[in-house]
Amino acid sequence: ERRKFGPLGWNIPYEFNQADFTASVQFVQNHLDDMDIKRGVNWSCVRYMLGEVQYGGRVTDDLDKALLNTYARVWFGEHMFTENFCFYKDYVIPKGKTVEDYLQYIEQLPVTDTPEVFGLHPNADITYQTNLANETLSIIVSIQPKDSSTGGGETREAVVQHLAGEMLEKLPPDYNPHEVKVQLEKMGAIQPINIFLRQEIDRMQHVISRVRTTLTDLKLAIDGTIIMSEELQDALDNMYDARIPKLWFRISWESATLGFWFTELLERNQQFSSWLRDGRPNQFWMTGFFNPQGFLTAMRQETTRMNLAKGWALDSVVLHNEVTKMMKEDVVGPPPADIGGVYIYGLFLEGAGWDRKNSKLVESAPKVLFTSLPVVHVYAVSTTALPDPKKQQGSVYSCPVYKKPRRTDLTYIFSLNLKTVQNPDHWTLRGVALLCSSK
Repeated sequence: ERRKFGPLGWNIPYEFNQADFTASVQFVQNHLDDMDIKRGVNWSCVRYMLGEVQYGGRVTDDLDKALLNTYARVWFGEHMFTENFCFYKDYVIPKGKTVEDYLQYIEQLPVTDTPEVFGLHPNADITYQTNLANETLSIIVSIQPKDSSTGGGETREAVVQHLAGEMLEKLPPDYNPHEVKVQLEKMGAIQPINIFLRQEIDRMQHVISRVRTTLTDLKLAIDGTIIMSEELQDALDNMYDARIPKLWFRISWESATLGFWFTELLERNQQFSSWLRDGRPNQFWMTGFFNPQGFLTAMRQETTRMNLAKGWALDSVVLHNEVTKMMKEDVVGPPPADIGGVYIYGLFLEGAGWDRKNSKLVESAPKVLFTSLPVVHVYAVSTTALPDPKKQQGSVYSCPVYKKPRRTDLTYIFSLNLKTVQNPDHWTLRGVALLCSSK
């Protein structure tokens, strides 16, 4: 049932089936038959068999495995037999004497379960319905006839010709390799973060060139000057439907529509060109990087080099973070020099809200699917100099950060620690994650 909520439920939609259930019930039956009455149920064994073996055997994603084991921890234990235990309001373990009692209990359960039964927020239903509607509309669009004669109005070709012209006007100029080299040498060409910048600019340049070539050729092909190839035909169809042509998509990033994609191209390019022109920015827009992991590694290398005198080594340096109270507009300078690290912004919380005053996780507001997280200070510390966990107040939820709402291993970047008053298990069941982009 949790599967229909897509990435908010499971990162990978697993085919859990009746056989898994039957095997689990059989295992519990055998375990109870062989149980030593004085010792009681061996809960850790039950949890392991259900969470790691019977159901866990299908799970391939680490975070899904954590979720499954959280269910096992929250739902299987001696606490099941207390008076007030329930999976969710009205979902209790029935105590009947006859089969009829149980059937009667099953009859009174609601026909459709609310997302809260699985530990999700009621907002999860909105996400599910939105995705369902988008999928249906996208299928309808893809089976529309592709002929040119559309009664009155402009033809498909004229619309795309006009669009291609507009995009070419707004497309940023190419990077001059000589200028890039000179600027990088000014900033220190062999510093890890500048090497990262050079790689990002190379990839950005590749995207800009490819877009420029496609648009120029497409205009010529529509005019009939050159032959319309298969790739150009694909670009024409996709641009007419406001989707990203396959040629561009392969070398760039995911986005909901062509408009969002093109805006992101301009914004990403803006971040790189101003960084190159004005030197290192005070804060970074994480979404704008092709390789955010590379950025964090470069920052770790930088911190390690700063602390070589203290005997720090790269493999013993881990990422740490602090969510500040500043929004992107409030940042006036780089992070304090003694700690180092970087300020990153542009992250969205899905599945939970954020209390800015007390810097902690709270429940989402109704109908608010994404909440902007303030600027986060990410820095590196040596494992030998980690803060004492006893001194930290309250518990911490390790929140995964993904590039896009599609949560897979490919879009996972790293995890941030967020403060919480509730038990972190609560947020694991909520499916809380941070996204670099909500589109």
